[in-house]
Amino acid sequence: MPLPLPPIPIDANLVTFAVIAIGMVAVTIFVFGTVLPSSGRPPLVTQMTLALAVIGGGSVLLLALVFVFLNSNGTAAWTWVLLAFNFMMTGPAGLWFVGLVIFQDRRIVPSDWTWPVALAVMTTGSEVLMGFLFALGDASAPMPGLTILALGLSSVWFFWSMAAIMTPLVLWAPLAPIERNGLIALTLAAGIGPWVTSFPVIGGAAMTVLMLGVFLYFVRALGRRSGERPQPFGFLLGLAAAFFAMALAGLALVATGGVVAAVLAYGSVMGTVMTAEIAGLLRRYWVGSTERPWIARRVPDGEDAAPPAAVPALPGARPHEAAGLGPP
Repeated sequence: MPLPLPPIPIDANLVTFAVIAIGMVAVTIFVFGTVLPSSGRPPLVTQMTLALAVIGGGSVLLLALVFVFLNSNGTAAWTWVLLAFNFMMTGPAGLWFVGLVIFQDRRIVPSDWTWPVALAVMTTGSEVLMGFLFALGDASAPMPGLTILALGLSSVWFFWSMAAIMTPLVLWAPLAPIERNGLIALTLAAGIGPWVTSFPVIGGAAMTVLMLGVFLYFVRALGRRSGERPQPFGFLLGLAAAFFAMALAGLALVATGGVVAAVLAYGSVMGTVMTAEIAGLLRRYWVGSTERPWIARRVPDGEDAAPPAAVPALPGARPHEAAGLGPP
C-alpha cells in the first residue's frame, strides 16, 4: 500500500493542501489562546461554547468537502459545502449568544475534565477529517475507505498539524521543567510519526533514540530533585504508558510490513495520545502547576476582594501583634 512519504512530495495539490492545513492550525491555536487567559483564570462557559462551535464548524465544512468526492452529483455536493460554510460563519456566533443567555457568563470549574476533553477530542477529530480529505483528494484511483483513512492517519498533514497545535500549548502551560521536557518529547514523537509509517525501520529507529533520550533524562532529573519537592510520579507513569503504547504500535507496523490494519492502529494510538496531551495541557493551564498552583478567582469580574482592615498597633506591640496576627 503506497503511503505518503516525508518530505512532502511536490505536486499540484500541495499549495491547496498547505493553505487549508495552515489556516486550520492557525484558527485552532487562536481559539486556544482565547480560552487560556493570561491571568491563569479559567475561561467563561460562553468562551468554551464559542471555541467548540468554531472548531466544530470547521469539521462540518471538512465533512461537506469529503461529500464532494463521494457524491456523483456535483451540484448537490457543493450546495452542502455552501451550507456548511454558512454554518461555520453564523453558527458559532448563534451558539455563543445562546450560551450567554443560558450560562449567564459563569466560569468553568478548573478541575473538571469535561471541557478540556471535549475540546481536545474536537480538535483531533478535525485534524483526522483533514487528513482523510487530503488523502481522498490526492488519490489517483478509487480506494477502499479504510485505506483512505489509513493514508490520512499516517500523513504529515495529520501528524505535523497536531504537533503544531501542541507546541504552543506546551510552551504556554504552567509546567514543571521535567513535565515540560517530557511533553516536548511527546510532541517530537508526533513529528517523527510520518517516517514511522512511511519508512518503518528508519522511523522506528528515530523513535527508539527519542525514547531512550527521554528515559535517560528522567533518570538524571529525578536523581537531582530534592526530597522536599513533589515527585510527578503520576505524570511519569502516564508518559511511560504513552510511549509504551506507541512503541507497541510501531513494532506491529514494522512486523507486518505496513498493512492497512497496522497503519490504522498506529495512527489511532498516536491520535489518542495527542488528544490526552491536549486535554491535560488545557486543564493544567486552568489548575496550575504542581509546584506553583494557580488559585482561581471566586469574585465576579471587575470586583476585587476588600483588603483586610488595618489593625492599629498598640504601644510596645511586637511585629506579629501589630499586624493583627495574635500570639505567635
